[in-house]
This record gives sequence, C-alpha cells and structure tokens, in this order.
Amino acid sequence: MNWGDGGGTTIWAPFAADTDYFGSANLWMVNYRVDDLDGLLGKLRDEGVRVDEEAMEDENGKFGWCWDSEGNKIELWEPPPGR
Repeated sequence: MNWGDGGGTTIWAPFAADTDYFGSANLWMVNYRVDDLDGLLGKLRDEGVRVDEEAMEDENGKFGWCWDSEGNKIELWEPPPGR
C-alpha cells in the first residue's frame, strides 16, 4: 500500500514473520527518505550513532541503516533522481 503527496511516497510494506531483514527482534522498521544519504550517515557517525558500514545502491536508490538508542534499526533511503 502506498500514499503519494506530491513530495514523495509513503509505503506500508509488511514482511514475513521469519525475516531477518530488520536486524532486531522487531518485526518493523521506520524508513526515512533523505536527500543526501552519505552526508547524513557521516553526521550520524560523528555524533556517535551506531551506523551500519554496509550501504546499498540499486535501481530504487541508496539505502543505509542506523540504530536508535533502544536498538531499533532505522532505514535511510535516498531515492534516485526524479523520484
């Protein structure tokens, strides 16, 4: 399911109960759309935030991950140009 507001898309995407994609005991993850993934990941590292050293890029854009203070994994997404 997704919603568009002219400035991007919000997507609700359930995963299988046995997924290991989230990297925690949670069966959910917040995904934030960002303008400059590399810059944001650098700032988060500078502030002492735990950041996954493995980023990913494919036809859907760039993806990176960090964890909040309670251990919840957060996905950061920089869409490709024009999306």
